Amino acid sequence: MSPQEMVEKALQLSTADETVVIVDEGSGANLRFAGNTLTTNGVSRSSQLTVISIVGQGVGVVSRAAVRPEQLAEVVAAADRAAAEAPPAEDARPLVKGTVSDDWDVPAEPTTIGVFGSFAPALGEAFAVAEAGGRRLYGFAEHLLTTTFVGTSTGTRLRHTQPTGRLELNAKSPDMKRSAWTGVATRDFSDVDVKALDSTLAQRLEWAKNRVDLPAGRYEALLPPSAVADLMIYMYWTSGARDALEGRTVFSKPGGGTRVGETLARIPLRLHSDPAAAGIESTPFVIAHASSRQSSVFDNGMPLKPTDWIADGMLARLIQTRHSADLTHLPVTPAVDNLIMEGPSGGRSLEEMISSTERGLLLTCLWYIREVDPQTLLLTGLTRDGVYLVENGEVVGEVNNFRFNESPVDLLSRITEVGASERTLPREWNDYFTRTVMPALRVPDFNMSTVSQAN
Repeated sequence: MSPQEMVEKALQLSTADETVVIVDEGSGANLRFAGNTLTTNGVSRSSQLTVISIVGQGVGVVSRAAVRPEQLAEVVAAADRAAAEAPPAEDARPLVKGTVSDDWDVPAEPTTIGVFGSFAPALGEAFAVAEAGGRRLYGFAEHLLTTTFVGTSTGTRLRHTQPTGRLELNAKSPDMKRSAWTGVATRDFSDVDVKALDSTLAQRLEWAKNRVDLPAGRYEALLPPSAVADLMIYMYWTSGARDALEGRTVFSKPGGGTRVGETLARIPLRLHSDPAAAGIESTPFVIAHASSRQSSVFDNGMPLKPTDWIADGMLARLIQTRHSADLTHLPVTPAVDNLIMEGPSGGRSLEEMISSTERGLLLTCLWYIREVDPQTLLLTGLTRDGVYLVENGEVVGEVNNFRFNESPVDLLSRITEVGASERTLPREWNDYFTRTVMPALRVPDFNMSTVSQAN
């Protein structure tokens, strides 16, 4: 049974008042390597069926993996029963009126190991160069391809195929005392320049030959796009309108309401999402397998549009369902699966920002990020795989690691320079969110709260 046939059959079997059926057909291919040697490779397939039944205003949701045709009736019946027994859902709304994708009937095609056709030979060449240069490369490359089919009893028939690729590359010295990391996001690995990535890692390992120990404190810091992505993604995830309205987050207005309309950044930067953004295209309609404070099953199939979250430094939007929009009296702005930050004038490259730094720290990436205080969105985490001291426009050595304590919202008000934006891969959150375009940022007083013993 094809995914489309499964959707149609499930809709036919359901006795609920309204029904949403979602089928996710997934596939993956990966390469793993260590010590300049390929260690494993493999491919995988998956299939997930979600049936959302609505009886009155009650909702029943049942999800199952690898459902066989003879099991379909049982899954649908379970969702129908759950809906009949459920209390009224507070986010209940009429389902979105039906629209149909032009390619609805096209079969879902899996990814294959062939996606690495040009990348794998380039990786092999990088292994040889690294071996000759006295360094070892470790990491993995992964490509996922997920086709999602959404059908509803109101006539919606939508599908979207989402490619997601990432490469994490770590270089170490032979004594394992120096380490450097880089990573990239890609749709198909045709645009990954392994040679350039290895060259960057080689330079960082060279910087690390000179060790400089520094105490905790506030330092001028250059945050590369990857580190900025990790901070902005977490801020984005916590920007739900309902939580803000109820006084739970940093976006809550003292005395009630939200901070929409307030200026967050002195520099008129822009943080936005666009399903059609080149190179980071994402699903152009809502896919909600279950309702939450930031999503609603009743919104399935709703078109997604370009959305400004911060415009000219001002908080412009929060993540909204139709239900939360009724509560906040703000526009309906569902979450979009990409994130873009831009400065007001294009910005300089990270290399140019380094050359104009009198004294400061150049970070590589952040990791083990955890929330400390939701009211201020204070985060803590660690630096990793390279913190470098910059003096008089040049990197002079590697610095010990730190624990940091920073709020990305507070940080926005203290930025003194926004660099050029580029596609990047977050280090901490790339298991969940890869489609980002971010700039480097200059922060005059980044809070390195304690020295970390991590090496």
